[in-house]
Amino acid sequence: MTVGLSLVVPVYNEEALIRETLGRVRAQLEATGLTFEIVCVDDGSTDDTADIIDEASRADERVVALHFARNFGKEAALCAGLDAARGDAVILIDADLQHPPELIGRMVELWREGHDIVEAEKADRGRESLAYRLFAKLFYALMGRVGGANLRRASDFKLLDRQAVEALKALPEKARFFRGLVGWIGFRRAAVRFDVPERKAGRSGWSSAKLVRYAASNIISFTTLPLYLTAWVGLVTTLLGVLLGAQTLYNFVAGNAVNGFTTVILLVIFFSGIILSAIGAVAVYLAKVLEEVKGRPLYIVRKRRDRR
Repeated sequence: MTVGLSLVVPVYNEEALIRETLGRVRAQLEATGLTFEIVCVDDGSTDDTADIIDEASRADERVVALHFARNFGKEAALCAGLDAARGDAVILIDADLQHPPELIGRMVELWREGHDIVEAEKADRGRESLAYRLFAKLFYALMGRVGGANLRRASDFKLLDRQAVEALKALPEKARFFRGLVGWIGFRRAAVRFDVPERKAGRSGWSSAKLVRYAASNIISFTTLPLYLTAWVGLVTTLLGVLLGAQTLYNFVAGNAVNGFTTVILLVIFFSGIILSAIGAVAVYLAKVLEEVKGRPLYIVRKRRDRR
């Protein structure tokens, strides 16, 4: 049987919401008049989420449940969903209902009009701290500049035509930044806006520490900008060192040299910090290269449940 639409839902510890999420997305998909499947990717949940999506799969043959062997992260779950999806178009949506399922119909309409990618963009980001907003703004501005796409309002809530899905699957890297890669591949695209609603139940799995690690990993994996910045900082500090050396030599010749080692100590500390930072940046990139060279799979599926 051909599938018109595949809907991919990454799930991690969402026992409080997943039943409602599946019910609402199923209603929206049925309203499109297309054949569809719902692919739930359980990213190593430790609550009753796995049992709930298995139950949904037994009750409805259109629901596919994939269970990871452990928690591999959302990027891996998105990748697994794209690998499993059979639809002519694939919609990716979060399980926490902060991506309104009611937008699905409009996204499908835009796809039918000829757009390969339909982005659901955040008109209002909802309740966030000032520090988080500033951090997110800086991160997306940086990623948008190096990736060639405006990611400031981006979300993982997207519709991808089969051609765009295959383009993403053909990209070989293991360290993936989904939003950035979708922007990088191009294609004809359209956008719909939504206000992020309050989370109805449960709690987000994204702590501040996880978000910082996620941002740092994506910046390093997606761009070589930190290496170039390190090179430029090295060049600037070298020029400053030359100017300071010339000034010191002039003062010595003019008899205005100051006794003591304060200047020397400060210079040693300053340049040592620059050198160690540069070595650290190179080491992080080498670690990423090593991860890619190992060739380990992005995820491991422990169990798949469907009626095929």
